[in-house]
Amino acid sequence: MDAKTLVFFGKSGSGKGTQAKLLIDCLKEKGDKEVLYMETGARLRDFTLGDGLSNKLTKEVMEHGKLMPEFLPVWIWSDFLLKQYTGNEHLILDGVSRRIHEASILTSAFKFYGVKNPHIVYLNTSRQFSYDLMKARGRKDDTDEYINSRLDWFEKEVLPVIEHFRSDPYYTFLDINGERSIEEVHQDIVKQVCGEEL
Repeated sequence: MDAKTLVFFGKSGSGKGTQAKLLIDCLKEKGDKEVLYMETGARLRDFTLGDGLSNKLTKEVMEHGKLMPEFLPVWIWSDFLLKQYTGNEHLILDGVSRRIHEASILTSAFKFYGVKNPHIVYLNTSRQFSYDLMKARGRKDDTDEYINSRLDWFEKEVLPVIEHFRSDPYYTFLDINGERSIEEVHQDIVKQVCGEEL
């Protein structure tokens, strides 16, 4: 199987992380290529464990639920690619390019590395569906105010990015109905990415 490059998008609670991990397992089973997975939020949380000024400031931003300065997430995934990507692996990214001007930066990185046919995997869910899922998680910080602010931000900032990728012929855009069982969504993604049933 040729190396696949996939970027996951979706509202909070849409199951991006779950579907990315299921796809990783599937790709590992089907071939001999390594799978590189990068989730920006997790790497930012790891970054806050350091004791430098940048680490401390990043921790403050995250603890107060503020918007991360634009250079940091770009640096996070750029650093990951520069240090770990060889061009021979499957590459799965989550939490990258979530503001419109970051889209061209991601595209420039893919073209620099000669990535052919990158896929955008959009787990498409309604606002209410995502809201209900986040409430059901039962996390202490998932207040109505916090959930609605996350969904508002997605609609304002991320949806324009998704539409940008949808209209860019360089990308294969997969609009996946995320309001189904985990297994149904997974099977749909595998069929469209790998061209085969599970």
